[in-house]
Order: sequence, then C-alpha cells, then structure tokens
Amino acid sequence: MIEQPAYTRFGVSDEEWGLLVGLPQSVLTAAAAAESDGTRRTMAENAAGLETIAAGRESASPLVAAVAGEVVDRVGDPETGAELPVITPPDPKAVIEDVLARAGQASALLAARVDEGQAGAYRHWLVDIAEQVVGAASTGGILGLGGDAVTDSERRFRDRLSQVLND
Repeated sequence: MIEQPAYTRFGVSDEEWGLLVGLPQSVLTAAAAAESDGTRRTMAENAAGLETIAAGRESASPLVAAVAGEVVDRVGDPETGAELPVITPPDPKAVIEDVLARAGQASALLAARVDEGQAGAYRHWLVDIAEQVVGAASTGGILGLGGDAVTDSERRFRDRLSQVLND
C-alpha cells in the first residue's frame, strides 16, 4: 500500500504544503535579519528558532506537529547538534516583506482549509518562533553586557507578523 503524503490529511496541495513547511524557517531568518547584530548573536538566534521549531513536534496540533517534523527532517534536529548556517540576506527589508506576504497567504489558506484550532495553533507557533529569535540575544552593550533585549526593529517585525497572522 502506498502511504499518502502528510499534507493530504490537511486538505492542502503539495505546493501549499511547501508554503506551510517553508514558512517557519523563513520566519526565523527574517526575525534574525530584523537587526544586524553579528555572527555570534545570529547563531544564538538561529539556535533559539530551531529549538522552537523542533518543539513544535510535541504540539497538540496535528498540523503544527506535522510541519515541525518535516522541517526538522529537512534541516536537522537541534537535539542531535544540528545548527543552521548564519544567513545574512543582502536586503533584510525585502526578506521581511516577503515573509510577511507569505505569512498572510498561509493564514488565508489555513482559514479556508482547516478548523480554527489548527489554524490558530500554526499562527501562534510562527509568532512564538519570531518571539524566541528576537529575544535570544541582546543587541548593543559592551562585551555582551547591557544592550537591548529586543530592539525596535525586531519588535516591529514580531508585531507585524502577529498582525498579519491575526494572532
């Protein structure tokens, strides 16, 4: 017997599933790019984001658990030491705008295809990923002391994402 792809359980196409699976890591990248704060801090942000994505595998939401499982299968499990490469987009503003547009598409897709509980869990999970990334490393200060835990640009991205997702 041929096993059906995971996305068929949620009534979405392969292309739509690609949007849902790609978005968590894109949110992580955009949140990290919201403030240029050096390789070490971006590594900490990536680690926090990947841990939050991986934790989604334990979600009570079958949608979040399935998406998180697929993301971890693709990029690696932080519990086994997997790390994401530091990505410094040449145009962070364009990346952020693209992610926000895709988040809006995903939110509309889920509103049309799954129940509100599943859609809400996915939207909240994306905002949580952004929250963990922007709060993972302070910016500014001296020798890692002081600085802003969450900068205005990071807060703005997180808040805009939440607004786009209506979370």
